Formats: sequence, C-alpha cells, structure tokens
Amino acid sequence: MTYPFRMISAVSVCIATFVATPALSQSAGSGVLQLETKIPLGEVRGRIDHMAVDQKRLRLIVAELGNDTVSIVDLARRSVIQRITGLKEPQGVGYEPSSDTLYVANARDGSLKFFKGEAYEAAGGIDLGGDADNIRIDASAGHVVIGYGEGRLAVLDAATRKRLGNIPLKAHPESFQLDPDGGRIFVNLPDAHAVAVFDSASGKPLANWPMDKGGNFAMAIDNDRNRILVAFRRPPELSVFSMVDGKRIATVDTCGDIDDLFIDRKRSRVYASCGSGFVDVFEIDGAVYRRLSRIPTASGARTSFFAPELDRLLIAARATSTEPAAIWIFRPLP
Repeated sequence: MTYPFRMISAVSVCIATFVATPALSQSAGSGVLQLETKIPLGEVRGRIDHMAVDQKRLRLIVAELGNDTVSIVDLARRSVIQRITGLKEPQGVGYEPSSDTLYVANARDGSLKFFKGEAYEAAGGIDLGGDADNIRIDASAGHVVIGYGEGRLAVLDAATRKRLGNIPLKAHPESFQLDPDGGRIFVNLPDAHAVAVFDSASGKPLANWPMDKGGNFAMAIDNDRNRILVAFRRPPELSVFSMVDGKRIATVDTCGDIDDLFIDRKRSRVYASCGSGFVDVFEIDGAVYRRLSRIPTASGARTSFFAPELDRLLIAARATSTEPAAIWIFRPLP
C-alpha cells in the first residue's frame, strides 16, 4: 500500500532561529544543557513516540503516534520537510543506512512498513501481528530487530528485509538494547518485572534478572563501564546493573514518567527524559550517579534522542493549548 507524502512549508511551521536567547539558554540549561531552538512540527496532535536519525542526510525521523504520521525534520534547515501519512499509531522508527531504508513500526495494526531512498518512498512491509514497537539496528550483523506483540522480538535481514526469526519473551518488550561487543540483547519486560538477556546470534536465553520495582520502560547500555541502566516509573528511579551478572551497582531518584535514557560518553553523563516535564542530567563518577540538573521541558515530553555525532539532545514535545508540537534541541555544556 502506498502512503501519500505531505510537504510542510517553512512558513506554515514558523521555523525558529537556531540560537536561543541568552536568558532562555541560562534558564533552560542551568549550565548543563543549552536550549538552542525549538522546531515546530506543524499540525501534529496527540502523543509523540520514538525518534531516529538519518545521519547521511542530517534528518530527524519522528514517530507521531497520536497523529498517525511520521515527520522528517531537516536539522540543517531547522524545518519539517516531509510527512508520511496513513500510518496506524507509529511507535518505533529506525533508519538502516546500508540499504537506505526507513522502518516504521505501527502499534494499532502490528505492521512494520518500509520506506526507501531520498524521498522515503513506500516499499512494502510485513505484518507482525500486533503492537509493533521499538526498533534497533544491528549494523555489525546486518539485522533489524523489532519488539512486538505480547512478547516477541522479530529479527530481519537488513539487505533483503526478510524475517530471519523470532525470539519469544515472557511479556511485551519495551526498550531493549544490543550489546555490540558481547553479542547480547538486553530487554525490558515491565509486565514480567524483569530484564531478559539473550544471545543475539542464536536467540537463546542467557539470563533473567527479576526487578523489584515497576514500570521498567527505559534502558541504556554503557559499554565503557560494562553496565546496563534501567529506569523505572514506579517509583521513579534509575538503577545501574553489571552486564556480567545483573548485580545492582547504583540507584538514584529520577523525574516521573520516564521513557527514554541515553549515555553521553564524551562527558560521562546520563540524560533521562520524562513526561512529567523534565530532563534529568546525571554525572557518572565511578559507581556514583549524581544528578547535576533537572531541566524543565514540557508536560508529556517524555521521548528523546541523543545524537553523539551531532552532540545534541533532542526532545519531542507534544502540542499543548498554548504551544504547537515541537522538537527542542539542546546543546550539552561545556
């Protein structure tokens, strides 16, 4: 099925200037993050889910779940240049550079759609059966991995886009991370109160770590320290575990309704974005995780994307009664 594209003009989205005013930068960043600009997304309603980057074209791909669309944002021009319509609650997005393919996972009908090339032209898809969610690209293996349904990870060949297999899980997977060095997949299973570990080549289970808190949705992998970071919603906490044996290393309070978590390797920091309207920034000091700042964003702005190659943290803010939906771009300091 071919989905139409709707171009968004620079005038209609009122493109913001890239550099924020000094007062805005200081109040928003508290010396840790500087708010550079907000890129309006236009007429986008409802919840915004996950994001990805097409690094070759310097474009941000935004899953607009509540709007049944995906926006393509030109980061150099600071504008929305294209919108993919006709989707069914897109949750996960992933760009695979070797095949120049954009993958979009849809929650409502469980479909995974493919879009190819410069214009992201529709190129078919597959039916995963329900609640298609997070997408991860395994560049070293040439695989695309998608979480879906009541408990599955689908593994696709990036070159052919054919399904290679499925990894069964005990519950629906939320955030999961691929370990490029150890050949493992770490999966958050909030309904099972666990983190599951699998061999990425065979799909065989390696470990199951019970969690004593609820709502473990967000996860990040810290290869430099051989650690897995898991964020909980009930209560709002960030826990750090050894990738070797699942032993807990540290726990610290976070903002509420957390949905995304990223490591800034350059600065030894952690960024946590929360629907309560904040970004928490933590400093990593050995086994200690110390909060440096709690930065106000917008209510419901719980999804984010840290692009180390751009050295920017991007926050997706849904529309409110006073402001349109927008991408907030922060520059880490110093």
